Amino acid sequence: MSLPNALHRPFLALLLSLGLATAPLAGAAEQLRIGYQKSSTLISLLKQQGSLEKTLAAQGITVSWHEFPSGQPLLEALNVGNIDLSADVADTVPVFAQAAGADLAYFAQEAPSPHAQAIVVREDSPITNLADLKGKKVAVTKAAGVHYLLIAALAKAGLKFSDIEPAYLTPADGRAAFENRKVDAWVTWEPFISGAQQQLPTRILADGEGLADYQRYYLTSATFAKAHPQVLQSVFSELVKTGDWLRANPHQAAEILGPLWGNLDPAVVEKANAKRSYQVRLVQPGSLAEQQKIADAFFAAGLLPKAVDARKVAIWSPAK
Repeated sequence: MSLPNALHRPFLALLLSLGLATAPLAGAAEQLRIGYQKSSTLISLLKQQGSLEKTLAAQGITVSWHEFPSGQPLLEALNVGNIDLSADVADTVPVFAQAAGADLAYFAQEAPSPHAQAIVVREDSPITNLADLKGKKVAVTKAAGVHYLLIAALAKAGLKFSDIEPAYLTPADGRAAFENRKVDAWVTWEPFISGAQQQLPTRILADGEGLADYQRYYLTSATFAKAHPQVLQSVFSELVKTGDWLRANPHQAAEILGPLWGNLDPAVVEKANAKRSYQVRLVQPGSLAEQQKIADAFFAAGLLPKAVDARKVAIWSPAK
């Protein structure tokens, strides 16, 4: 499958200098600028609970929170140095950043959550296995983790991406197209899966088990990571604690997140969160095998302009 250059140019242009700005902590009273989306679970909880502010206050650092409607404007802000850290993004995003030559740095990852993304069909759909997707119209978010899941699922069924008709849609538009039977299948992630299951007669055709690990990464620039290792240590420690708290208090976490996620039913939020690991850990060079698979798959699909070595990336780690 070969996508026209016009499809990947805007995204690559967006990522081209991701983090290239020096991105110092700004102002006399130093401030850490964090970008996030509504779906940024652990960052949203940190913001609500105020624990990160308390930790950084001891270092003379304040925190400012910057919400973005989607990943693209979030990355644009990081690109021009308007924020210092990005909340968790799907595993495909760092691959595109590397392909664009970005000064990228990983500073944390969440352990795999393969069941948190899936290919969904209507309950009465004649599609019963992956091979049945041939010739069908499938809604998917371009360059997102689910895009890789779809590529991997089709390959498992012996199909090429050109064997389907992709409909590149945001999760909200994908849900509308799926609900109105404008597409035959929808590839999405949590909490959109659980939300759809609550209101529509749906069936999971396949999730990421054995196909896509779905690890989410927290990003900064290599420049910022080198200049502010103690700040990253503080953020990392609070993310670990918050992930542990969420797993120990799933109902309470859902009650907090529901209103932040468009007044989503807390029961749906809790069901969705149960499919995510929320186990925050350091990124190890040896753990990037899945990133290499993603890079190779997107390059073969024509989405990347060049091959990517997933190991050639800056990785922050605490001082020993």
